[in-house]
Parts: sequence; structure tokens; C-alpha cells
Amino acid sequence: MDFLQEFNRIMENTNNIALATTVENIPNVRIVNFYYNPQNKGIVYFASFKGNPKTLEFSKNDKVAFTTVPTESSEHVRVTNATVQRSHLTIYDLKDAFIKKLPSYETLIAQAGDMLDVYEIHFKEAGVTLDVKQAGKITL
Repeated sequence: MDFLQEFNRIMENTNNIALATTVENIPNVRIVNFYYNPQNKGIVYFASFKGNPKTLEFSKNDKVAFTTVPTESSEHVRVTNATVQRSHLTIYDLKDAFIKKLPSYETLIAQAGDMLDVYEIHFKEAGVTLDVKQAGKITL
């Protein structure tokens, strides 16, 4: 089984991740849309409104974890040892990629693009689960 190929397929075909943070021993999780480019291995991009409470958490603790949110099966990617940081890229830099994956972003960017910051989740290893009998880890 080529788990790297399956990882890329799941990341391309899934729209949401559950992003977990913790500040002062209080865990928090939220669903965010994301974009992943296999050529930028180990970096997930997502946008958030400037000043959003979750972005304030990142400045207090940049350690995060995430899992893709499956919609029709149990296939998912899970990352447990990642960091998050504000990107030097803007939503306009990634506009075409976000709109290709999430067509509704065209309206969001047109109406509120200047109010969005882009964040990057950096990781080196991911778990890939296809079903109860097929699971593995990849290193990027």
C-alpha cells in the first residue's frame, strides 16, 4: 500500500480538518477549511478572520494537532506533532487554489479577503487510516 499516495488523495478530496489547540491545559478544537499542496510537503494552509480567538491561542501555544474530517467513509489523515504560524502568504496569493478546492471561497474572498489572515500548519509525519485493517504512517 502506498500510504503517501493515499495521504495526498485524502488531503485533496477532504475540505475540512478538526484543528486542536491547547492553552493553559484547556483543550479546544474547531473545524476549518484547508488547502494542501503536495509540492509544499508538510504544510497545510487555512484562513481565519483577523483577531479571531483561535489565532490568539496560536500566539500562546503554537503546538497543534489535526485530523481530516471524513464525509463518506472512515478514511482520514491524523497529525499529532505540528506547529502553526501566520503565513507570509495572503489569501490573494492562494486564491486560485482555495477556490479550486472550495468554490464558495470566491465569494468569501471577494467580500472579506482583506479581513483574512493565512496560517500554516507545519508537520513532518502523518498517520493515514483507510479502514480498520489498513493504516500506516508517512514521513514528509
